[in-house]
Amino acid sequence: MTAPLLEIDELTVDIADVPVLRGVSLTVAASESVGLVGESGSGKSMTLRAVARLLPEQAVAGGHVRVAGTEVLGLRGDALRTHRRGLGMVFQDPRSAVNPVHSVGSFLLERARDSGADLAAARARAVAVLRRMGIADAERRMAQYPFELSGGLLQRVMIASVLMERPRLLLADEPTTALDVTTQADVLALTEELRRESGTALLLVTHDLDLAAAVCDRIVVMYGGRVLESAPAARLVTDPVHPYTRGLLASRPPLTHRLDEIPVVPGTPLSAADTGDGCPFASRCPVALPVCSQSLPETTTQGATQVRCHRAADVLDGSLDVELPLRQEVR
Repeated sequence: MTAPLLEIDELTVDIADVPVLRGVSLTVAASESVGLVGESGSGKSMTLRAVARLLPEQAVAGGHVRVAGTEVLGLRGDALRTHRRGLGMVFQDPRSAVNPVHSVGSFLLERARDSGADLAAARARAVAVLRRMGIADAERRMAQYPFELSGGLLQRVMIASVLMERPRLLLADEPTTALDVTTQADVLALTEELRRESGTALLLVTHDLDLAAAVCDRIVVMYGGRVLESAPAARLVTDPVHPYTRGLLASRPPLTHRLDEIPVVPGTPLSAADTGDGCPFASRCPVALPVCSQSLPETTTQGATQVRCHRAADVLDGSLDVELPLRQEVR
């Protein structure tokens, strides 16, 4: 059996003695796309930053993060720089990741200049990738500066800069959140096309389950700094097991009609610092048992689904229906 390209095993992260991640485990195979979903504070972005070794200075990490078999958490100096060169990272705000006094062309060709590569060939590839990303008049855009581009255009430039290098692993942290729906669809479709051509693996952080289902092979659901469920995308959105996953899916407003009342997940999202040894979702779960707040079960495998839940067997055999409370819709 081929080893995963990315393997995260019992990853923990504490910042100033405050737990942020608690025993996170997941894998991404070569050329596979995996979506990481969950509410704000669940630890999605911190997981990505651990893979790239971009944790805050006061962070203390434990467990294992391996990329192509190399343990990442202990890397330093040249070894760490080599590791990062094999990654591509796209942040939510593209303006925070570019130098405002460098042109688009200078930004895209920076690595080619540093490596001594053929600049003419690198420029031709940059223009070609910009065009593939749907950027009209790519030659002219190369001479422009970030402040001259809209947020949508600049995010396309950011993704183009990553895909130019054909990284083995692409880490994308809410890359389309600030974009309108039409631009989101275009950017993700083009990204997925180019990613598959180059064989790049993808770990995508998003709040949007529909988006994750559309572009990812598998979806991993996080809450309170833990992984609660993982399954193939098509299976997770049609046959979820964990009550939290069911709540996320049930609370999506329909696109086909208007509701007078909408189901909601009760309570307030909790971070890893706010949870104990039990299931982090126990205090909000409509079907929780007393044991749920006392202990978190080991991960169990049900077909292609992996889940951590004391009620998993009841959900799977159809004896338990997870119903959410209703809220009057604001008109």
